[in-house]
Amino acid sequence: MRFTLIAIVAGLGGLLFGYDTGVISGALLFIRHVFHLGATMQGVVVAIALAAAAVGAAFAGTLSDRFGRRPVLLVTALIFVAGALLSAAAWSVAALLAGRVMVGAGIGVASMLTPLYLSEIAPPAKRGAIVTINQFYITLGIVLSYGVGFLLSHSPEGWRWMLGVGCIPGIILFIGMLTLPESPRWLAGKGRDDEARRALLYLRDGGNIDDEMHDLHQDLATTGKRTPWSALFTSRARKPLIIGVGLAIFQQITGINTVIYFAPTIFEKAGLPSASISILATAGVGAVNVIMTLVAMRLLDIVGRRKLLLFGLAGMLVTLLILSAAFMIGLHGGLALVTVLSVAAYVAFFAIGLGPVFWLLIAEIFPLAVRGRGMSLATIANWSFNMLVSITFLDLVKGLGRGPTFLIYAAMTLATIVFTWFLVPETKGRSLEQIEAALEGDAKLAT
Repeated sequence: MRFTLIAIVAGLGGLLFGYDTGVISGALLFIRHVFHLGATMQGVVVAIALAAAAVGAAFAGTLSDRFGRRPVLLVTALIFVAGALLSAAAWSVAALLAGRVMVGAGIGVASMLTPLYLSEIAPPAKRGAIVTINQFYITLGIVLSYGVGFLLSHSPEGWRWMLGVGCIPGIILFIGMLTLPESPRWLAGKGRDDEARRALLYLRDGGNIDDEMHDLHQDLATTGKRTPWSALFTSRARKPLIIGVGLAIFQQITGINTVIYFAPTIFEKAGLPSASISILATAGVGAVNVIMTLVAMRLLDIVGRRKLLLFGLAGMLVTLLILSAAFMIGLHGGLALVTVLSVAAYVAFFAIGLGPVFWLLIAEIFPLAVRGRGMSLATIANWSFNMLVSITFLDLVKGLGRGPTFLIYAAMTLATIVFTWFLVPETKGRSLEQIEAALEGDAKLAT
């Protein structure tokens, strides 16, 4: 019970990520009129937070390796609170963008550090479900943001409250992290064995921790204590780096955040009658995201990461093709229904595969000595391509049309299937040390 409560509190970093990811979609319907924003500037309002997230992720690995996972998450929570309040009080486009930068930096750090922390405190048999708590919180944050957006959509100034409410998960995360221990793996890596043992005893509720401590010491003896950035590009880290960065890029260029950020805009263009109805439909899609993430949490440690990833990608490909065809054919009267159902199915397949599996795998596959920096680099790639896709989406739709735009995302999904089939291993049920030894020796994990 104690460990479950710890994992729930630690996963609140995902709630920060999810709420801000989703809330901008509803707020943007009003912000664009208040500040008279065209398609490009709407993309900038979304993308500037993503650029800041990439920068935050760039520093997260080094900071967490130096100061520890817990202190960095505490500071991150405070930054997010300040950014949410500034965004809500914005009196100009410049003030809004400044708040979005602060929020972005906070979610960039949290998105990298939360799954890292969870992976390092979780026992191997439960790691898939525990780390996926982060993904569950992301989806919960998204659907909560849609609900808040719908409730406030009838007020011209409602967008300020939408953005300001984002400070609440930041406050909860800060208070919660005050009660949690530092990562035992980080403590052991710093030679603080007594503290590592106490943290493990707390996390395992007083159970036998000798085997875990032995595995940590063996791994540390192999990796050593000096971990420059160049260690990421050595032969022992090359394969995890290719897998981690590759999945980071593919998670974005398959189009998920065009749906998360612009779903109400997509639904309006498909024929839904008002901003409120479009936000409500988006909330329904968000609910699907939460439900399927719960399903993924149940299945990841039973079915395995690789199988769920391939299944989810296949479903994403089919639904993107249907969505593209619906827009290109121009269904009369039924376009709105087909669009909503296709988007909901697409999100469901993402939530059971590429969504949780990416964050779980990057928390598992990097060697301990460079785990923080490896996850940081993968997260930088993820946010950078998130920004690229988001800032180009509306312009792509304007230049090519909605059908061809979604067809591009379908082609990227097919490429992801090929990448996964040939490179992504199965890590279910293995300790982090076993995964590291297998990938270092180029041994093939189960498929």
